[in-house]
Amino acid sequence: MARMDSYVEYTLELLEPLGPVQARNMFGGWGLYQGGRMFGLIAEDRLYLKTDDTTRPAFESAGGEPFVYDAGNGRKPVTMSYWTPPPDAVDDAHALLPWARRAVEAALRAAQKKKPARPSRRA
Repeated sequence: MARMDSYVEYTLELLEPLGPVQARNMFGGWGLYQGGRMFGLIAEDRLYLKTDDTTRPAFESAGGEPFVYDAGNGRKPVTMSYWTPPPDAVDDAHALLPWARRAVEAALRAAQKKKPARPSRRA
């Protein structure tokens, strides 16, 4: 398992008022989880929080930027549903908390939308 860097540790400290948050190493970055649901990610020392149709407009109007990665092989870049919080919230736990709560709520709504797995048919 990869060792957390200082930015990941700092972000976890900022998110303490949200409740228990775990960071898991993934694809060269870190996934942030609460209650088993991924609500954020850290890539290249930037925090991104989960959005959906309900919360994305607030992130956009507050100056957030989407997480975009290069799909490679000449394909178009891929924009994901994770956005940076406003610049004034990045280093302030009190200002970050409402944005993190929105992300946790978006992750919960996404989990509720997923269809339950079909039971397998066995003869």
